[in-house]
Amino acid sequence: MPVSAPPTGTAKRPPPIPRPAPVERASSPLIASLGPRPDAAGFWRSLPGTPLIEPDPAGSAEHAVVTFLWRGSAATRAVLVLPNKVADPRALEHNLMDRVPGTDIWHWSVRMRRDWRATYALCVDEGQGSPGLEGAEHRAWLRGQGRRDPLNPRSFPPRWGGEPVSVVELPDAPAQSDWLPRPGVPAGTVSTHTVASGVLGNERRVRAYAPPGDGHRDLPVLVLFDGEMWQPDLGVATLLDNLIADGRIPPLVALFPESRGSDARWAELTCNDDFVDFLADELLPWAEARWPLTADPARTVLAGQSLGGLMAAHAAVRAPHRFGNALAQSGSFWWPNGPDPQWLTSVIAAAKDLPVRFCLSAGEQEWVLLPATRRLRDVLEAGGHDVRYREFNGGHDYLCWRTELSEGLVHLLGT
Repeated sequence: MPVSAPPTGTAKRPPPIPRPAPVERASSPLIASLGPRPDAAGFWRSLPGTPLIEPDPAGSAEHAVVTFLWRGSAATRAVLVLPNKVADPRALEHNLMDRVPGTDIWHWSVRMRRDWRATYALCVDEGQGSPGLEGAEHRAWLRGQGRRDPLNPRSFPPRWGGEPVSVVELPDAPAQSDWLPRPGVPAGTVSTHTVASGVLGNERRVRAYAPPGDGHRDLPVLVLFDGEMWQPDLGVATLLDNLIADGRIPPLVALFPESRGSDARWAELTCNDDFVDFLADELLPWAEARWPLTADPARTVLAGQSLGGLMAAHAAVRAPHRFGNALAQSGSFWWPNGPDPQWLTSVIAAAKDLPVRFCLSAGEQEWVLLPATRRLRDVLEAGGHDVRYREFNGGHDYLCWRTELSEGLVHLLGT
């Protein structure tokens, strides 16, 4: 279908929208029970681990008090807690730990619903900060001092390399067992290739998953952006093995094209029509020459997160003859930051009889993109388009996107 030209030269950042309200702070019953002369050494000896999860003092069965802890030293000046999207960069003072007077116990507690999960970092000033920094300047510096929680053994791979980040997961968070290797489940094969693009004038690494077994024909296709994160770092091949073995999705081929760094990612995934041509006219034909793939757009899925979610939806709208399914997780549908915001939603609002199934999800903590995603859902529903929409209790976080990817694939390709 013909569409208007996407905006160009826009800002490489989301709009600077403040968090509507600070996260709901709480008091830890355990910290409150320490009394005026706390036994700090005994506290640390008996601590089962961090973060500390306690019942809601208000009696809500749906909520818990989550307490993040740091064992300080005489030099500790400040500790900032940064759970994914549970911090407003413009109001970091709300995420500063308090210290139990006279002890090395630093703490910060919030009241969260019991289905919350997030990655997080602790940002610590152990006296190494610039002496002249105070207030907002010191908090901005502190934000760059993130590290893992040394009392929490659970960690998760970071997006752009570096030290793993820590994980907090409350008891009612959606299960992620589909991602765990299972004995006896046949494994597909993962191969690595370099694919050149004439239309983009570059090349990139593409990993490919082929299902176990022989004699396959007319295989469905998944194209999942940001392949360098999904495979091998997150092990999405294990997820596909399990879903196929369970009969929840059919055997398929999955392509994981890598992004080529942050700047290239912004250039290619912000509704770039040349990138759509690369996907439809170069990447898919390249794959069709190697595996017995379907040509049916109804069994071809584009999936992505953030800017990748924006591109998944845009490419399906631009080339529905090749891509009949768009799985967009935390899609950057606010784009662009500047004139003509939420451009793609305006394009879709004018579309008629769009032969694309949309599967959208976004985190309740994502205050910048959540309103734009809800608007896209409303536009799709009002236009009579096929859309499935979910919100999860989390942020802009691969830890949450794992679950949503699994559910979305089953919805779009389930047998």
